[in-house]
Amino acid sequence: MIGYLTGKIISKKPTQVLLDVNGVGYIVNISVNTFDKLTEENSTTSLYTYLSVREDALTLYGFYTSSEKELFEILISVNGVGPKLALGILSGINVDEFKNAVTNNNISRLVAIPGIGKKTAERMIVELRDKINKVIVESSSGLSGTTFTIKDDAVAALIGLGYNQKTAELTTRKLLEQNPSLSIEDLIKESLKKLNS
Repeated sequence: MIGYLTGKIISKKPTQVLLDVNGVGYIVNISVNTFDKLTEENSTTSLYTYLSVREDALTLYGFYTSSEKELFEILISVNGVGPKLALGILSGINVDEFKNAVTNNNISRLVAIPGIGKKTAERMIVELRDKINKVIVESSSGLSGTTFTIKDDAVAALIGLGYNQKTAELTTRKLLEQNPSLSIEDLIKESLKKLNS
């Protein structure tokens, strides 16, 4: 099993990165959250990996943090969730937010992830409630639980104003990473400034 790779980024796009590891090129499928953290092309990066083995394919999935890999492995244990959908989930929500949504039975937050219907969201909550606390979240994001509630509220407000959910998520997350102490009002104001610039 290939569990970790360190290599030079040859090319990257939001769903995939090509890594040169000692002259061998590995195509690694990644989430948007991992893509956001990758360095520039021709620089060296390290990814935790999961190798999916099927009769017709060997597919590598890569993760910037070990908690993202842990969540991926837990997600694919859910009935009806395969590696592609699990990667889609990790692109639509970060690990801490996902843990909060499952712990607090927040079906509406899970349904907001592209590709997740109400039945799948309910199944994930039931099947993952006991497993989810095993996922240890790295503190590198610097965002606390209260910040996530503020972020969720701000995203909901922006969607209500007609903005695309993914854009709203990305904008609010970047603003909170720069200034975690923003109030809900300031976060919405700053987001609107960025979205309208």
